[in-house]
Amino acid sequence: MSYAQRVLEQLKVRYAHEPEYIQAATEILTTLKPVIDRNEEKYEKAGLLERFVEPERIISFRVPWVDDSGKVQVNRAFRVQYNSAIGPYKGGIRLHPSVNQSILKFLGFEQVLKNSLTGLPIGGGKGGCDFDPKGKSDNEVMRFCQSFMTELYRYIGADTDVPAGDIGTGAREIGYMYGQYKRLTGLYEGVLTGKGLTYGGSLGRKEATGFGLCYLTRAMMERNGKTVSGKTVLVSGSGNVAIYAAQKITEMGAKVVAMSDSNGYIYDPNGVNLDVVKQIKEVERGRIKEYVSRVSGATYTEGCSGIWTIPCQIALPCATQNEINEASAKALIAGGVEAVGEGANMPSTIEATEAFQKAGVLFAPGKAANAGGVACSALEMTQNSMRLSWTAAEVDEKLQGIMVNIFNKVDEAAAEYATPGDYVAGANIAGFLKVAEAMLAQGAV
Repeated sequence: MSYAQRVLEQLKVRYAHEPEYIQAATEILTTLKPVIDRNEEKYEKAGLLERFVEPERIISFRVPWVDDSGKVQVNRAFRVQYNSAIGPYKGGIRLHPSVNQSILKFLGFEQVLKNSLTGLPIGGGKGGCDFDPKGKSDNEVMRFCQSFMTELYRYIGADTDVPAGDIGTGAREIGYMYGQYKRLTGLYEGVLTGKGLTYGGSLGRKEATGFGLCYLTRAMMERNGKTVSGKTVLVSGSGNVAIYAAQKITEMGAKVVAMSDSNGYIYDPNGVNLDVVKQIKEVERGRIKEYVSRVSGATYTEGCSGIWTIPCQIALPCATQNEINEASAKALIAGGVEAVGEGANMPSTIEATEAFQKAGVLFAPGKAANAGGVACSALEMTQNSMRLSWTAAEVDEKLQGIMVNIFNKVDEAAAEYATPGDYVAGANIAGFLKVAEAMLAQGAV
């Protein structure tokens, strides 16, 4: 049994109760086998993989807060500080009822490789809480965020750990958290990214993940002799990533015909009107089904998985993990999909990914395809440190360069160590090599 396989089998026994983490570890360690086999003796002597797969620390804490009726509510929160070999921990805060340690470990593990791929000096981490901001008043969200940060502030800092937004954590939540951090520490520093433009935020950050997804997907398609222009596109989700992916892919000449939220999806054969979606989701904080009452010819369907049965050439899953299973992947393949770009973190199951690759579908994994958000967050950190503010055009130019460079590194790693065009293996290997070299250089820490 190879070194990588032994480590994976140990994880499966030790963390059998953490399925999302084991899924991520299986995908990563399996695809890393070619590079690990070349360096097995060196890596095993240094215990590299045992250190690589385990977080450096996990902070677990309760979050008590008072709702509008005066009742005390208590939620459970975590911060997974995964790997700091190449820089301070960097990764979002997820606020969703599904949050648990397994999900945050999988996200943190993916984040280590994603952040490495950006070429920027940032390590990997992730955090979150099983609090659901949906349906809560602004005052309830504020009280929760203040309580959350009252515990978390001890463990983060501009050169230690820099959280950002994620599912459920938008500009409102980041603002409340930053205000409490500043109040508790007396420091005005770039400790959170995704901040408002009036207090240290970066132009282009809101759009970065969605825009970056499209830049990398276009680079992947062009490398393989295909174009984005004229293609029909499905986008799952309707948050920041989905909205701005839909905007950018439309600007590139494609037509988005479907979007979704956690309740269901809309189909608009004339092309989704993003102005209406933005009004519903960003201004009114409403549900996607309201779109059909405002745009003639559109239909709404309860449930989310049916969106993948709509014929398309490009699929951009931007909602959540494991939203595309094997059946959905086969439906997309039958519908003529040419390329899949993951805007969410691990939105395709292992079986779905294998189905895409077997069918010859171009597949850009999330750790590469959605790295634009964290890349722009690192640019925000740079601006905060320098006390500068770049224009939207400057940020976008840097973002495009980073995403194209990520694709090139992924493409080259796939060709050198695995199979040309296997961008899952390429992304894992390219991200791992940088982290591994840094860990070896720093000794047994």
